[in-house]
Amino acid sequence: MSCEYTKMIIGMDDTDSREGMCTTYLCALLKDELRSFAKLISEPILVRLNPTIPYKTRGNAAVALLVECGDPERIEDHVAGKVGSMACLDNENTNPGIVFLTEDRFGDAKDKLSDFFRQAVKDVITIGEAKELASELSINYRIFKNGRGLIGALSACGAMLDSRWDHTYEYIAYRKMDSWCTCRSVDEPSVFEADRQTYPDTWDTVDIKNNTIVCVPHSGDPVLYGIRGKDAPSVERAASFISSEPVDRICIFRTNQGTDMHLIPVSEISDIEEMHSYILEGNVFSEPVTIRGGHTIFSLKDIKGGIIDCAAFEPTKNFRDLVRNLIPGDRVVVYGSVTERTVNIEKMKIVGLVSKYEVRNPPCPLCGKRMKSAGSGQGYRCRKCGTSSMFAERFEVKRDVTCGFYEVPPCARRHLAKQLLRFEEEDIPVFPSR
Repeated sequence: MSCEYTKMIIGMDDTDSREGMCTTYLCALLKDELRSFAKLISEPILVRLNPTIPYKTRGNAAVALLVECGDPERIEDHVAGKVGSMACLDNENTNPGIVFLTEDRFGDAKDKLSDFFRQAVKDVITIGEAKELASELSINYRIFKNGRGLIGALSACGAMLDSRWDHTYEYIAYRKMDSWCTCRSVDEPSVFEADRQTYPDTWDTVDIKNNTIVCVPHSGDPVLYGIRGKDAPSVERAASFISSEPVDRICIFRTNQGTDMHLIPVSEISDIEEMHSYILEGNVFSEPVTIRGGHTIFSLKDIKGGIIDCAAFEPTKNFRDLVRNLIPGDRVVVYGSVTERTVNIEKMKIVGLVSKYEVRNPPCPLCGKRMKSAGSGQGYRCRKCGTSSMFAERFEVKRDVTCGFYEVPPCARRHLAKQLLRFEEEDIPVFPSR
């Protein structure tokens, strides 16, 4: 049934699985298909939600489109049909949700959906809470199976209505369907050239220090590569340098990736909850140790004496060398998510360093040679001259670390983690890693 032209936000989430498919691909596909009977009003939205949620499929991404149409029912039926036919419904963790928010509801829904979006990035939200909000705001939605995707779909609508959040852009190129689940063909030198030509307007395309391509995924989903950067022209320019297998379609998203939107500042460890992400300052309490698997861990102590483990996991590669150089008493600010009472460090600011001392046998005042131990509790004695001393020589050791801001390499970067190159000028770190 047709009606006068009206704007509509379409929010979607949870259509993929760890084995394949991609919610962003469905968004790109629908963007192209809906053009025949609807007008796209603005760039699509891609928002990353709380990265610690255990039941997420892969990147915990939700998407939204803003269109103008004359037949909302036709839009709803087309979108629901496409999700129903393409989502990985056989997977127990795939539970799609779709939201259709028409223009007449924008005003009433804006503030609450915006708050919901910001909460979904930082907090844990239940399906019941999402359904309750949709009912309260009289929002039309459709769900499949348990409908967990309704949380992300509502969040993406909130992001579309809210222009106040920090954002970046991502250019995603998708593979032709008959190539899905096969090895990707992307010319490596062209990807490094794309980075050379456009960095720092684009980032995390490659990892220079680890000689690794970052923008090409390895899973069986439809994404060929994704270029992230400060604006649409920058990511488009980077993509123009890349040679690859044939591309099925592309889509440029406005996104909250690289914004630190998930982080919550806290001053006390007692305020920390599981499945949340924090900014926490404290003193290194224990010597860093590297455990089986290559993970490096130390404990941090806050101003009230609370203690929590902080980890640089094996995928952070050379970042672990920095962590291994910390000693008890160093003052640091850690940024990262908390699971199993451990902070997964995304970046770290070293605020203050304590002096490091070592001891060695004292020199003989007569011949200058080092004395030998005279036995337990008996000090030191020079065997040649017969001189003795009860005290070892204590000296300061130059440390192989300096104060400053450090980040994990691009190959270990989380979607939401803000790159040091994006910090405001007055906070520019001295040691951004490439």
